[in-house]
Amino acid sequence: MVSGAERHVLILGGTTEARRLAAELAADPGLRVTSSLAGRVAEPRLPAGEVRIGGFGGPEGLAHWLREQQVAALIDATHPFAGTISFNAAQAAAAVHVPLLAVRRPGWVAGPGDRWHPVGSLAEAAGVLPALGGRAFLTTGRMGLAAFAHLEGMWFLVRSVDAPEPPVPARMEVVLERGPFTLEGERELLRRHAIDVLVTKDSGAAATSAKLTAAREAGIPVVVVRRPPAPDGVPVADGPAGAAEWLRRTLA
Repeated sequence: MVSGAERHVLILGGTTEARRLAAELAADPGLRVTSSLAGRVAEPRLPAGEVRIGGFGGPEGLAHWLREQQVAALIDATHPFAGTISFNAAQAAAAVHVPLLAVRRPGWVAGPGDRWHPVGSLAEAAGVLPALGGRAFLTTGRMGLAAFAHLEGMWFLVRSVDAPEPPVPARMEVVLERGPFTLEGERELLRRHAIDVLVTKDSGAAATSAKLTAAREAGIPVVVVRRPPAPDGVPVADGPAGAAEWLRRTLA
């Protein structure tokens, strides 16, 4: 991909796209690839190349790391809802003049038969829930359960990779699972727990979209939390292939 001395690329990761990109780039002998993981999952799937776990200490800390490690390009392939690190990356990259690309998988699109209720936040999702059902399947991750803790009249099925910590809803059952999830499995989950409303974030990707199909088939309403806005002025690729091509042009 590149010629001359080895070039250092930092991937802000934790997603499937980030792991695929790291595998492709790490195979290039002209690149040194480091993936940074937030450390919120106890046993993360480690990508190819070097790995660092934990935060940088805000945009200033990230800028210092980019400069100290002589990073030639920064790729933000974090989760679409990891808004803070994306804005930190934009500030840090601008401060030290390192090229930055954001990788953002396409979002989900409602189709015929879908009963979607788009909202702007988890708090807004909690506000509309009681009018839509009494047994909710929460697939928004373990970090935002406090937004639903006050809904004492509702029952929640919560799915996450690691066990959630308080504050959480009082009436709750937790399923510890990691995707991808099958359509048959999602159908059975909705049926077994008598789910009548689904809450999810518009994270995109096929690995977790089966729940949307299962909800459509069952006629269940879906509260969809919209993605936060991306930083202005940062170029975007929709997957690893586009990111690799951007890097080729950038480091040529």
